[in-house]
Amino acid sequence: MSLSSKPDSEKLSVGAKLAYGVGDTAPAIVSGINGFLLNAFLLDVVGLHPALVGTIFLVTKIWDAVNDPIVGALTDRTKSHWGRRRPWLLFAAVPFGLLFFAQWLVPQWSETGKFWYYLAVAFLLDGAYTAANVPYSAMTPELTHDYDERTSLSSYRLSFSIMGGVLAVFLHTQIVSAVGNPYTGNAVAAACWAILIVGANWITFFFTREKHYEELVKAQAENPDDKGPGFLEGLRIAFQNKAFVSVTLIYLLSWLAIQFVQNNLLLYVKYWIGAESSFGFLVLAVQFSAFIFLMIWAKISSKIGKQNIYYVGMSFWVVVEIILFFIQPGQITFLFIMAILAGAGVSIGYLVPWSMIPDVVEMDELETGQRREGIFYGFFVFLQKLGISLGLAMSNYVFALTGYINQVPGGALPVQPPAVLMALRIFVSLAPAVILLLSFVAVYKYPISRQKHAEMRAELELRKKLAAAR
Repeated sequence: MSLSSKPDSEKLSVGAKLAYGVGDTAPAIVSGINGFLLNAFLLDVVGLHPALVGTIFLVTKIWDAVNDPIVGALTDRTKSHWGRRRPWLLFAAVPFGLLFFAQWLVPQWSETGKFWYYLAVAFLLDGAYTAANVPYSAMTPELTHDYDERTSLSSYRLSFSIMGGVLAVFLHTQIVSAVGNPYTGNAVAAACWAILIVGANWITFFFTREKHYEELVKAQAENPDDKGPGFLEGLRIAFQNKAFVSVTLIYLLSWLAIQFVQNNLLLYVKYWIGAESSFGFLVLAVQFSAFIFLMIWAKISSKIGKQNIYYVGMSFWVVVEIILFFIQPGQITFLFIMAILAGAGVSIGYLVPWSMIPDVVEMDELETGQRREGIFYGFFVFLQKLGISLGLAMSNYVFALTGYINQVPGGALPVQPPAVLMALRIFVSLAPAVILLLSFVAVYKYPISRQKHAEMRAELELRKKLAAAR
């Protein structure tokens, strides 16, 4: 058998891929709605000052910096007849859904009271998100060891992610519009998403199996005294892994670029373009395009490799981002065309980093003898949320400095100062373009090709055979 051939035991059925993929609907709903709508909700519906909104997201990252890697490490050590990761999906699903619902309620308190309410909910929601999404993300290398199957699995997962997120954002805006009252409309929509969040996690729990969990249990039984490195030592080793550092930078930069656009797109369309009613359809255009390109890139990846499709897709997106800066008020048709073209790059930001990280886990196993998916995926989920929060925090601090005017629900649309409008234009165009160009350096440094991965898998399989023969 050649190094690149695919053993039948490593192939996954379409049903297994669908069951795993649907699990990403839950974090996609939260990331999509929070990314596109939460900033405007807190500013123009809740009525918080931009600096307070920025502080909520920035301070939450102190907690986030702790809980993501810790949950990741805990899932590495979890033992049950369900596996290491799936029990977390079962028990975290309900609090995850309920806290997301609580985030979209508007208590009739003072601005100070509202600030503390949303800060507390943000802390708790972040913890629930972590408890569900870190173990979910870390399941990928335990479902299959095959290089191309992992790319295929990631494409299924991210297809659900993109479409789940976009439909949630679109339908959320339509529900709020249909209800008419932004307070009631947001609560009704959030209740629907809370139910779907719970259901998506439970579908993955009940209809997937951690195929390689038994191998890990057997290895631990044969070496009961081998506890592996401690948490801090594990982190030190992880960040000595050059492949992990590269893919971490790729993900952080690509996701930060995505979030700068997501976080500010509604305000950009509302105050610069002057077409707020078209926002839901604009998001639909971007994400549906990303969904189509995701499937295209997954196929091309098997021909030219992950790094090359990143260069092509992201170069295309950089050009689109630069053009966006020059769009003028009222040019909604031109904006829709750019949104559709942007999908080619957005899909790369989703697909490539997530298909690289399982290979990094195995490089770490080859170098250290330990399987620490939880630590690696914990940092990955942390970086995703860090991108969201940094984008929101930085945007809102700039808005506070430039004189952003909050809209009163039901009142006339305020005329924003020129400095605010310029900031909005930069946040959805030039800023993400620069960030994406920086990510090319990290992609160039990424050391794991298909051939390298095949050699790693062969070495790992040889070690298992030698260990079994002893």
